[in-house]
Order: sequence, then C-alpha cells, then structure tokens
Amino acid sequence: MRPAIAPSVLTFPHADLKGPLLAMQDAGVDLIHLDVMDGQFVPPITFGDGLAKSVVGIVDLPVEAHLMIETPEKQIDAFAKAGCFRLIAHVEATVHSHRLMQQIKDAGMEAGIAINPGTPVEAIMPILTLVDLVLVMTVNPGYGGQKFLPECLEKVQKIRHLRPEVFIEVDGGIEPLTIKRAQDAGANLFVVGSYLQKPASIQEAVEVLEKSCGYVR
Repeated sequence: MRPAIAPSVLTFPHADLKGPLLAMQDAGVDLIHLDVMDGQFVPPITFGDGLAKSVVGIVDLPVEAHLMIETPEKQIDAFAKAGCFRLIAHVEATVHSHRLMQQIKDAGMEAGIAINPGTPVEAIMPILTLVDLVLVMTVNPGYGGQKFLPECLEKVQKIRHLRPEVFIEVDGGIEPLTIKRAQDAGANLFVVGSYLQKPASIQEAVEVLEKSCGYVR
C-alpha cells in the first residue's frame, strides 16, 4: 500500500507558497497539512484561517489544519469556512475534548485529536472511538527540523491495537529512515516538513519516502 504523505508548508516561505504547493500536488501527495500556532500553546506564531483559505484555493487536494493553539474551540467555524476538511486539536489544549470533537464534526469537518510526546495515550482514551484521526507528535510541537523521538512510537502501537481502523498520523522528524519505523509501528499518514527541501525536488523527496515504505511507482 502506498504511504499517505501530508506535506507541511511550515518551512516554506509563506508569502510564496503557490510554487511549492503545486509541486506537492504534482508529486502525488494525499493532502496538505497546515501547522497553525498562536505563540501561546507553542512559542512561534505562524498563520490562521486566511492562509488556509488561500491554500484551499490553490490546490485540488484536501487541506487539514493542525491547531497548536489555546482555546481551539474559538477557531472551528473560521477553518470550516476556509475550506478545511479536517481539524486537529490538542488534547492538552482543552478540558472538554469530547465536546470539542463534536463541535468540529458539527461544523462539517473530520475531527482529529493530537497528543504531545509527554502525553500518554490514556489522555485520549475517553474519545478514541469518536475521532477520525489521532495525531501522535514525534517531536515537541512548535518548530520544524527537530529530531525524531522514537519513544513516541510505543503510543502509535498502542493506539493501533486499541482501534485498528483509525487513521494514525505522525508529525515530526519524518524522513526516509523514520517514516519506515513509524509505518512499522502502525502509522498510516505521515506529515513531512523540512525533508521535502533536502533532495533536488519535492517530487524526488516524495518518491524516496514512498520507496522507504516499500512502495515504488
């Protein structure tokens, strides 16, 4: 099975994303991943629903938003109107995760829950049957280019055992060696950021990642 690649635009110049986005689309990726940061839940500030709307208008691909923000419930409608098909919020950012997932679904989007490296799987157990996707952070959120944390793969294995059919996404330090380890642990969706700029082209980067998972076009 071909691995599902979700490029992050975090490390690309936000003022000129059209070229990279179209290159990602031409490379055959599955969706675009947007890292939304507010300077509170994580140190950096990135972008909001305005950029999400622009990305949706450029590519013929699904766009998901990963909210690394405080009070994510206040931004649900904005990202739904921007055209995102899925919204991912952190369990650490809310005391009402059940209600938050329901609000996302009520807005017409798929609901994803994310957990940080220091958060145990037990934190999402009460809502595991409600979500469409679980995002396991394999770095501490906030900055691109960090080193992959292999200990996080134990959580991927546990979630896959508890809910075999759910999408499990991993985000952080994904490159040819780590994508294979994440796949073997049970992940089936891979957020890729800085590695996309290391080979000669985005196309080549995607093909190398796919080959690492045993898929050759």
